Amino acid sequence: MITAPRVHIVFSIGAIIVVILGVGVLSMLSGAASERIATVFLISLIAVTGMGIYSGNSGILSFGHLSFMAIGAYAASLLTVPARMKSATLPNLPDWLAATELSLLSAVVIAVVFAGFVALLIGLAIGRLEGSAATIATLCLLIIVHGVIIGWRDVTRGAQTFFGVPRETTIWVAAAGCIVALILARMYRDSKSGLRLRAGRENAIAARAIGINIRRERLYAWVLSAAVMALSGALMAHFLGAFSPKKFFFVDTFFLLAMLIVGGMTTITGAFTGAASITVVTEVLRRLEGGFDLGALQIPPIFGTTQIGIGLIILIAMFRKADGLAGLKEWEERVFAKKAKTPALSGAAAATAVSADSPTLDARNITRRFGGLTALDNVSIRVAPGEIAGLIGPNGSGKTTLLNILSGVLAPDAGTIMRGDRDMSAIAPHAITSFGIARTFQNIRLFPTLSVYQNVLVAAISANQSKDAERRVQFALGRLELTDLAQKDAGTLSYGDQRRVEIARALACGPSLLFLDEPAAGMNREETDRLMQTLRALRDELGIGVLLVDHDMALINQLCDRMVVLNEGRLIAEGTPAEIRKNPLVIEAYIGRTNRGKIESPVPLHGA
Repeated sequence: MITAPRVHIVFSIGAIIVVILGVGVLSMLSGAASERIATVFLISLIAVTGMGIYSGNSGILSFGHLSFMAIGAYAASLLTVPARMKSATLPNLPDWLAATELSLLSAVVIAVVFAGFVALLIGLAIGRLEGSAATIATLCLLIIVHGVIIGWRDVTRGAQTFFGVPRETTIWVAAAGCIVALILARMYRDSKSGLRLRAGRENAIAARAIGINIRRERLYAWVLSAAVMALSGALMAHFLGAFSPKKFFFVDTFFLLAMLIVGGMTTITGAFTGAASITVVTEVLRRLEGGFDLGALQIPPIFGTTQIGIGLIILIAMFRKADGLAGLKEWEERVFAKKAKTPALSGAAAATAVSADSPTLDARNITRRFGGLTALDNVSIRVAPGEIAGLIGPNGSGKTTLLNILSGVLAPDAGTIMRGDRDMSAIAPHAITSFGIARTFQNIRLFPTLSVYQNVLVAAISANQSKDAERRVQFALGRLELTDLAQKDAGTLSYGDQRRVEIARALACGPSLLFLDEPAAGMNREETDRLMQTLRALRDELGIGVLLVDHDMALINQLCDRMVVLNEGRLIAEGTPAEIRKNPLVIEAYIGRTNRGKIESPVPLHGA
């Protein structure tokens, strides 16, 4: 499934084909030197695109992707070098490999598959790491693969030049490979997997809460990006005809990262912009590196001019355009922004009612400690579909901690959580939607650079009922009155609108239980009243149960059927709003023991 509008994809693919073929034609008309530069540019663009598939969509910068470029180069070359050449230069090769002599296309395909398999094995390990730890691990990968290439002399000729490779990468071969790579990357970006990974890049905790297995999505991107890098390596090897391990080490890593960062790592538009910019600047600086005359002034040769210039460009780009020259959007997303429309609501856009026999959530004797602090002490709570339960208590009483445990974000130190006969006590956060539970957060956790529509859609396609995704997206947007805002970036909305987007995203998961952590925060009275109407409708029409945490006591008192009160990590009361308002332990928790006899009931607990 492609999640972007069809017009975006059609124009994007058309532009890729036209531009790349245009580069080929112009380079051929400009002479052999220009054709060589254009060929290197196209191969570099494939590599930058490969890096962007992983780094751009996951948000984890990789220093190790040239390892797969090297694997592709050596694997494809070993399969195409003439058998006589291999017997003379690599006498210790296995007999089957020494005798193999394939065409470029066959060798490239095998090299790409082989690199993908190696990436799968490596990704299973690196995928366990987060943030800077994952980035450092990719750097270690680059060093390890470089060391293996140098040490495996019988196959790679070690640190010496690997030569005899047929020079079969013409401008048109490079163009064909580039078109394939760019289209593949563009389609992946707006596939289900790509949208999920971009959501995980924006906010990992929220992504897991809507059912996204971020580790799995990163692995998919890692393997795909490695395959594209192997393609670029194979084409580069057959363009040069001879290469050494240093070709796939720090210097080229620096140049490709410069292209990625300067253009913008999150889009294909950015990859093209960065590759073109750095290629042009590099060619200019290389000509100036040998010295030049500036009128009467003669500038002597300056070693390292190219690297210094590129380094300065990176610094300037990071200061002035942190998201790269192309920004965070593809060119067609900008051009057709006003024309993009959310599918209109129809009579069929209704959510499915919760089954009458949907099980109750039953948490018993929950305890959670943080070091020496006991945040929850032997707390039990039940939440059933079809009811709205309020969870209240003074600040620091453990409300959000309990909500995090019930939704899988935290694991309890003791106690059990059952949904019917299914044990939820040790589930992974991304599995919570399979239990029919969705939630919002105390601090808003949206995917800010994704549109409102994409925020809701990614929840719908990630939850366990993804077959009804479009219908649930339309229902959630309509119910929360967000249809007119659907194409706006979620991060640009007002605070109250962002709250509604977060609720719509949770609703799109198709839950039977909805956990809302201060959903009315930042809303005015009119917005809060509309929220109450919406939540009542979800209960009355669909049978959805709601566990509500909020400090707006007017909302709590008017909306909730039942209230649960925590204080200092302990459950101190449970009952109807009227019963809670008169409970002496609740009065004491809110106004203190010394004032308990001065008023009949605590002012904070009265509804408006």
